[in-house]
Amino acid sequence: MYWWRAGRCNVNRKRRSIIMEDQNFKHWKLTTDEQGFVLLSFDTFENTTNVLSVETLNELEEIISVVKTQSPKGLIISSAKSSGFIAGADVHSFSGITTKEAALPYIQLGQKIFNDLEALPFPTLAVIKGFCLGGGLELALACDYRIAVDDPKTRLGLPEVKLGFHPGWGGTVRLTQTVGPLVSMDLMLSGRTVNARTAKKMGIVDRAVPERHITNATRSLLTALPAKQKPSSLNKICNAGLIRPLFAKVLRKKVGERARIEHYPAPYALIDLWVKHGSNKNKMMLAEAESVCDLITTSAAKNLVRVFKLQDNLKSFGQHCEFSPQHVHVIGAGIMGGDIAAWCAYRGLNVTLQDREPKYIAPALKRAHALFKKRLKKPHLIQAAMDRLVPDHRGLGVSKADVVIEAIIENIDAKCELFKELETKVKKDTVLATNTSSISLELISSQLKNPARLVGIHFFNPVAMMQLVEIVSGDDTDQDVADRAAVFCRKIDRLPVPVKSSPGFVVNRILMPYLLEAITIIEEGVPARVVDEVALAYGMPLGPVELADTVGLDICLSVGDILSKSFDVKIPEDLRNKVEQGHLGRKSGQGFYQYKNKKPIYKKVDLKSYDTTEISDRLILQILNEAIACVSEGVVNDSDSLDAAMIFGTGFAPFRGGPMHVIEEEGKEKVLERLKTMYENKGERFKPNEGWSN
Repeated sequence: MYWWRAGRCNVNRKRRSIIMEDQNFKHWKLTTDEQGFVLLSFDTFENTTNVLSVETLNELEEIISVVKTQSPKGLIISSAKSSGFIAGADVHSFSGITTKEAALPYIQLGQKIFNDLEALPFPTLAVIKGFCLGGGLELALACDYRIAVDDPKTRLGLPEVKLGFHPGWGGTVRLTQTVGPLVSMDLMLSGRTVNARTAKKMGIVDRAVPERHITNATRSLLTALPAKQKPSSLNKICNAGLIRPLFAKVLRKKVGERARIEHYPAPYALIDLWVKHGSNKNKMMLAEAESVCDLITTSAAKNLVRVFKLQDNLKSFGQHCEFSPQHVHVIGAGIMGGDIAAWCAYRGLNVTLQDREPKYIAPALKRAHALFKKRLKKPHLIQAAMDRLVPDHRGLGVSKADVVIEAIIENIDAKCELFKELETKVKKDTVLATNTSSISLELISSQLKNPARLVGIHFFNPVAMMQLVEIVSGDDTDQDVADRAAVFCRKIDRLPVPVKSSPGFVVNRILMPYLLEAITIIEEGVPARVVDEVALAYGMPLGPVELADTVGLDICLSVGDILSKSFDVKIPEDLRNKVEQGHLGRKSGQGFYQYKNKKPIYKKVDLKSYDTTEISDRLILQILNEAIACVSEGVVNDSDSLDAAMIFGTGFAPFRGGPMHVIEEEGKEKVLERLKTMYENKGERFKPNEGWSN
């Protein structure tokens, strides 16, 4: 084996081996093997994840220029990180860019380097293990061949639309050339990722093999040199000049069902780019750079990048805590408890699920099987997940569990009695957690000998879809216990946000006044669909009325009643009446909407007949006022934590960056003035919180 260093080159012609001396690369490692293949390994310095920054790109440019002159048998690019191949571009490299002129050199640098890689006069191959996202996949597409390790952790995709722009280093061009527009546009417009086998079926990679076969697969592919991946005949037809505009109409309609152009311009810009230049590689490459530079400087992109960073912040909670939970015991096999148990088993943990009798556990196992079947597909993986989820009505799993989660009825006496019993049965270092959404930890822990070990781990429904989990600390909760709870959440791929034990915690406390205001507006004669359309126009993923129906009107009423004991919350009579009539929302087929096959039946409405500005203010000001209260009272650590909680816990318009960020961008004084006006016109529930003066 020979190490490469940039600088003076000595060539041993007999063995075709190359030694590069005098300069070590900081982020890349180069060797040649005995067969004459150059091995280029990416290992970002002092970073657990490989990202493409200006510095790493500059090094790659230098390496390509040197390798080009040596004419090796082939170039094999891989990652030295166990975490994955390449996560994409370094977000920090462009998060400070404010003008198109500043963005263009950065985009052009990446394009030039990948063009140089593509033009190398010998075979190139990317070996992909773990994540291969954004710029990482664009780099791989610039290679002649790609091999992916068939492993659950391997994920490939171009998720740039989730950051407010589209691929800019040739990805829009090369992916379309490789697999055609039917596949490429779907992948880029959705921002979704695919596993190795799916990538092989799509034509994104040439091979999907187990890790133990990588070396043989790599050498055989570079020896055989098969024809490069090309799109199918149907995909080629869809890329024809006359067909593209027709297909684009379908794409715009599909995108429009998920994202409005005024909120998320990136997917629409991507469609326009492809329609105009899809048959001309050079023109599309130039237009791609111009388009992505326009998008990077938009407020939507800046805020979505901010959301990405907020997500990273949540992932960091508890990261220095040495805790590796393997066994979870869940008590309560209802919807929440059963689904928490199923998700933990899906994520690879051993789970015991307890309830009074086996018959109460059976429905949870049935739902778990449906989840595993949908997510895992393969029978042996489904069975393995089911084997990890063990019904345990006798509670035998308590004594060996690393985490015990209580998810029984919201009854203080029942919870106190349960935890008093659990404390005598669990291991000394077991995390004792409650999933309560309304009862303070101080009350629950009052019967414990060591109240410091109780923590709240509050999931949201549906568990398999909602990323956020509130880590609730009471007055006595030990910080190490809270940290271990956060580690557990990361273990099951959830985002933990630390909150203080207080009525409603953060998400329910802020969300409930918003939902109740929506119902109050309906009581005044405004149709539910009008209220929801106004919220959708603001950027919410779901209108508040339909959201209330989805959560369950009985649950909304219960949480509202609990909050009304601590805050000035008025429950609309319409809500009480619906619950009394058994109209509980989606689950009963009737709420504020009627449902058919669990889908709401919408009635056409004319927004011009209503004061949509006032409706929007009434809804959003409730959120902003309560957000200020939570931050000022220390319910969350800071404004960023609150924004993250509302975005990942409720879907609060991501392109706006969160409630506190909205206040900052619009101006605190201006928002407060609107709130005061609403207080004068609509009453006590709009009284500005004292936190506005801080």
